[in-house]
Amino acid sequence: MTSATSRSESNAGPTPQPASPSQLGARPKPGPPAGTPVRVTGAQSLVRSLEAVGAEVVFGIPGGTILPAYDPLLDSTKVRHVLVRHEQGAGHAATGYAQATGKVGVCMATSGPGATNLVTPLADANMDSVPLVAITGQQSRALIGTDAFQEADICGITLPITKHNFLVTDPAEIPRVVAEAFHLASTGRPGPVLVDIPKDVLQEMTSFSWPPEMRLPGYRPTLRPHGKQVREAARLISQSRRPVLYVGGGVVKARAAAQLRELAELSGIPVVTTLMARGVFPDSHSQHLGMPGMHGSVAAVAAMQRADLLIALGARFDDRVTGQLTTFAPDATVVHADIDPAEISKNRKADVPIVGDCAEIITELIAAVRESERSGPPDLAAWWTQVDSWRDTFPAGYEWPPDGALSPQYVIERIGELAGPDAIYTAGVGQHQMWAAQFIRYENPNTWINSGGLGTMGFAVPAAMGAQFGFPDRQVWAIDGDGCFQMTNQELATCAIEGAPIKVAVINNGNLGMVRQWQNLFYAERYSNTDLGTHKHRIPDFTLLAEALGCAGLRCETKDEVDDVIQRAMAINDRPVVIDFVVGKDAQVWPMVAAGTSNDEIMAARGIRPLFDDDEVSEVSQ
Repeated sequence: MTSATSRSESNAGPTPQPASPSQLGARPKPGPPAGTPVRVTGAQSLVRSLEAVGAEVVFGIPGGTILPAYDPLLDSTKVRHVLVRHEQGAGHAATGYAQATGKVGVCMATSGPGATNLVTPLADANMDSVPLVAITGQQSRALIGTDAFQEADICGITLPITKHNFLVTDPAEIPRVVAEAFHLASTGRPGPVLVDIPKDVLQEMTSFSWPPEMRLPGYRPTLRPHGKQVREAARLISQSRRPVLYVGGGVVKARAAAQLRELAELSGIPVVTTLMARGVFPDSHSQHLGMPGMHGSVAAVAAMQRADLLIALGARFDDRVTGQLTTFAPDATVVHADIDPAEISKNRKADVPIVGDCAEIITELIAAVRESERSGPPDLAAWWTQVDSWRDTFPAGYEWPPDGALSPQYVIERIGELAGPDAIYTAGVGQHQMWAAQFIRYENPNTWINSGGLGTMGFAVPAAMGAQFGFPDRQVWAIDGDGCFQMTNQELATCAIEGAPIKVAVINNGNLGMVRQWQNLFYAERYSNTDLGTHKHRIPDFTLLAEALGCAGLRCETKDEVDDVIQRAMAINDRPVVIDFVVGKDAQVWPMVAAGTSNDEIMAARGIRPLFDDDEVSEVSQ
């Protein structure tokens, strides 16, 4: 039998695309016809199941309880295993692969500490709705519950941070569980699924056949929206005078960029894209106001605050967007469309709730808007005049450090200009993440991969590695901070050995930059434990560390060097490259809405400046 613990959801996303053996340069071995049972071990059944569901790459580290699976994995011509240096790296690499490709990312670890090292990547994937399957070894069935060596109840531990998890106690159930895991991870609202398999289950003989019959009677994600709700949303759009399309990561997951653009251009409505949705609507498009939220553009924040209608597509009204929830968009009627019904009205009450896949919803909404606007589209001229005034008054920008130090914003801006919109960019969390979201221009979906919900330090390098395995011929840049970089930089050895020539830009300000910024603003400049010593002592020396890990190491300290060093990095394709950009320690991320405050109190610089005059939108409101 198979026992399972789960967090049940009606969630959906992209269907994984099976890998072609030719893509991996391998020829499949001939075997019995599909569906014919063959005698194998549980471990062989696991590997065959991974091959059958189209897994291309598995990131992992072997250990005692998972070791039986590694023996047949050596013979697979379809599944490539990448030996990482830490299980956290395996999980984030699987996430980077999944975010870049839209396929299910796979990671593998042994029991006990191997499995618990996957907890952070699983929590990260859960917050950002990433399709992930984690396979862990477990102590033999007779030893479960005895506190045996390297035993941990990983199903219990990950219950709150996975979409579903399984403890397999019968080897005959392995094909069905693997099929269900991939189906659950990639459909509905995507998310991580964990499969825990005891060692003796992997060693025991069983029968393998494919495809298995899946048994998920209670799992039926809603894909098609309710027509009446879509029509009501279209009616509100036709009557609105200050509408905003509030676009979240769900639109990226639904592969609905083309539909979104059609809706935006049809309706003429301003568009804001959240941190998780950067690139799904082109930055170059005249209707794009940028990113909303704590470090969003003033125009995006202001437009949402003064909107009379918010059309939220695949977004969840999280605190980093809304600020103080009670003061967020006070005059707005809310249309909330999401694949996960649990998100509807969770934070902000939806006046028109629409449950379904964003691609389906937007497609039907386009038809409904066309129908409702037969007599002519609404007049948004006054609204656009107001929105454009915010854009003109508060453009994105930065000041150079007065001491002549290198500007981190300039560095990131130049990387974006020189690498271009077809490159893939990853980031962890902190100042470098916000600058990368603000100053790189994103034109395509799935080109910006970051840790949005959990805010995980150390995410960028392994995520870039995973993205590079997904797209070996594309340029992948990890925009990292010197604090984040020191958490997972050992995966550069993996990249060097396995042939993933990622580029890493270390924004080295010598500090835990975002924490220092908060200490500067809210703790009277008492800089407690934020100086990393990477400036003062040059410990570590990032260029020497890069060379030691099999990479090219470069350093840049002046504006005149920036373009040259980026171009040198782009010309190196036989190994990873690390650039140590030594920047000023006092640069800060602006604009900023302080945590727990109203978006009306957005700080365009150090001072709090009211965004709105009392009569500012009176003419628009009439």
